[in-house]
Amino acid sequence: MTTPRPARWARLLLGDSMVNLDDPRHAELRGIVARAFTPRVLARAAADIDHVAAEIAGTVGAGRDGDFVTAVAAVLPLRVICSMMGIPAARWTQVLRQVDATSSHTALRRMPGSGLSDLLRLQHLVAEVAHRRRREPAGDLISALVAADLGRRELGSFFSLLLVAGVETTRNAIAHALWLLTRHPEQRDLLLTDFDRYGPGFADEVIRYSSPIVQFRRTVAVDVELHGHWLRAGQDVMLCYASANRDETVFAEPERFDLTRSPNPHVGFGGGGPHFCLGAVLARQELTAIFRQLLTRFPAIRATGPPGYVPSSFDHRIRRLPFAI
Repeated sequence: MTTPRPARWARLLLGDSMVNLDDPRHAELRGIVARAFTPRVLARAAADIDHVAAEIAGTVGAGRDGDFVTAVAAVLPLRVICSMMGIPAARWTQVLRQVDATSSHTALRRMPGSGLSDLLRLQHLVAEVAHRRRREPAGDLISALVAADLGRRELGSFFSLLLVAGVETTRNAIAHALWLLTRHPEQRDLLLTDFDRYGPGFADEVIRYSSPIVQFRRTVAVDVELHGHWLRAGQDVMLCYASANRDETVFAEPERFDLTRSPNPHVGFGGGGPHFCLGAVLARQELTAIFRQLLTRFPAIRATGPPGYVPSSFDHRIRRLPFAI
């Protein structure tokens, strides 16, 4: 299945995102981008993630309480993604502000074009960094893509996707994780007994249970029969990840939050195939790193009230989550 194409005028202005491309162009671009997500690169990134997570936990200790989203959940993925891309630290606050604005427009389903100015600002920022990297290459993702001769619009559309997807979805997952541990203290206690043992299962169960992305819309490429129903080429279909992650034919007691769930074939990262999330390993690393630090230092960390959600049929976004340590 292919993704539906955005309006022609938007594509001409912003370029076509990798998530909207089919093979062979999708495979070509994905192969270039995948250089930033090799096991060796991710192993190197893991050390940086641990360092950033420790810094964030130290800041949390100084503040004692507040909003978990702004203090923790939004900070870690922003710093990780911007560092991988090569965005200067002085611009990170600007990036977060524009990512927030862009994803808010998506979530609220406003009129077409309402988030274009924010996307354009992100693309201009990437173009500035790319211009410098053409003269002075560095070991970051922008340098790799510049070396592969990606054009300005291709660079911009990819990094708009990476910033919104890489920051927004992981931020949501981290915020949901604290809320889930607060609601399920027996699972928190289990995680505290042996984080090395239960940490990986914790990350995947948070993704399954919270489903940071609720749904994607696709366009059927060829006629296909699915569970006795025919889907015809050209028809639009909706992939309901939140529903699939509660499928009672796949998961025993799907409404139960369970760190020991194994196997856990959730589709929170796309369910396999050519569009499987390139940042899946990175997201798991971030979730486990930040909660290892937080639970080691503050085993009683908890949400002190229910989350404030952003109304959305697309992503399961938490705007605010009060917490204390």
